[in-house]
Amino acid sequence: MSKVESMLKPLSGWQLWAAAMFLSMANLIAILDMTIANVSVLTIAGGLAVTPTQGTWVITSYAVAEAITVPLTGWFTQRYGSVKVFVIAMAAFGLCSALAGLSTSLGFLVFARVLQGMAGGPLMPLSQTLLLRIFPKEKAGAATGIWAMTTLVGPVLGPILGGWICDNYSWPWIFLINLPIAGACAYICWKILRRYETKIVRNPIDVIGFVLLIIWVGALQIMLDEGKNLDWFSSNIIVSLAVIAVVGFVAFLIWEFTEEHPIVDLRVFRHRGFSAAVLTISLTFAGFFAANVLTPLWLQSFMAYTATDAGMTTAWIGITAFFTAPMVAAMSMKMDPRKLVFVGVLWLGVITLYRTVATTDMSYWDIAMPLMLLGLGMPFFFIPSTAAALASVDEAETNSAAGLMNFMRTLSGAIATSMVTSYWEDEITRNRAELVGVIDPAQITHNQLIEQGLSEFQAMAVLERMVTEQSVMLATNELMLVVALMLIFSAFVIWLVPKPTRTIDPSASH
Repeated sequence: MSKVESMLKPLSGWQLWAAAMFLSMANLIAILDMTIANVSVLTIAGGLAVTPTQGTWVITSYAVAEAITVPLTGWFTQRYGSVKVFVIAMAAFGLCSALAGLSTSLGFLVFARVLQGMAGGPLMPLSQTLLLRIFPKEKAGAATGIWAMTTLVGPVLGPILGGWICDNYSWPWIFLINLPIAGACAYICWKILRRYETKIVRNPIDVIGFVLLIIWVGALQIMLDEGKNLDWFSSNIIVSLAVIAVVGFVAFLIWEFTEEHPIVDLRVFRHRGFSAAVLTISLTFAGFFAANVLTPLWLQSFMAYTATDAGMTTAWIGITAFFTAPMVAAMSMKMDPRKLVFVGVLWLGVITLYRTVATTDMSYWDIAMPLMLLGLGMPFFFIPSTAAALASVDEAETNSAAGLMNFMRTLSGAIATSMVTSYWEDEITRNRAELVGVIDPAQITHNQLIEQGLSEFQAMAVLERMVTEQSVMLATNELMLVVALMLIFSAFVIWLVPKPTRTIDPSASH
């Protein structure tokens, strides 16, 4: 910190609370846009005349782009200043949101979401950094509390708001609403915060590292998104993308380990504790995100839920997590974080295992109750796993480690989204082929429907609906079993982390 920075007094009065409100709002809309499209996928797919699987590109494109820019935030702020980067990112987020809302094709929408994700990446870490800078030291807890509130409220509001907008207006408005909020945040934060600009350090630009990162991550994501449509490795395009992803990844590793000023500092992986904790975080987040994307798709497609109802149902995860988070944050400062992570992730696995016996005649609360229970376990995983990861690296490496951890977490969620929708549709097709031959071999049910007054066509339609519903239910349960086993496995991975020797404030997690 420069002498000028250290002489600056924290804000006070209305300026402090205005800045706090708009910084928190910036964090909120960046997180909101990670989940707002989850329940809107079917509506967007229908509006643009594409399949639901293609519709999930709207989620993955944002997540991957955000994953790329999150670990680059530290480098950007060193070179251009944290306030300037934050304001530009905020303004760009609003403009890219408007582009997404004005899209008339899937290709342009995905392009706009990529730009939106790249702009949104720096907003989360910088909103917290700036909050801590403007608050007096004795009120740092309040700053962290405000930021944590928006971090937890975002995933809750996302599905509800996305569903409500789609049911009552049209899907473009889930993106267009960001424009006035982002504009106000950018303008007011620049006016109030520009005197808190950080010292600029002109390190060389690692252009090659940045390009290699985009190449391998982009190729991997396109391969996963397009794999099902192109019949995987029977397609030359998929084979080419796989080769580009592997070669790009290896080249990226070699370059970043040997570059003097790497754009992503991979050297933090030399710490066993950090590597094991990040593996736990990646596996758990992939499993959790896979189930979270699948649930609204299943509810809307085959359980006759509206987008609003699906959003209100999945929001229970965030609501219960919101209430347990403060308790877990306090516990993680006093207890071995590995114990909390183990209990939390094992809890997520057991509850997901319970979800493998779902049926088509479940009531609202039959579906909502396991989601509420999942929410109780989320903070036990999310908060102490971060503490365990960051406590395993040198203090000087904390910023690099936090960026890499967020990158891995976001990327694993994006990959899981692509894989889960493809696997789900394949399993539905396979289950349907098996059920067609066994559902009514003696035509007893068919004849009973005819006797009840249905025509031949109506009876066949009823049987077809039965086969489809059961095929989907079986595929959903099978997928939940895979997710449950992955979660249970990742619970045990945390014990590869050595016992942390220092305590990390949970607020450093983001």
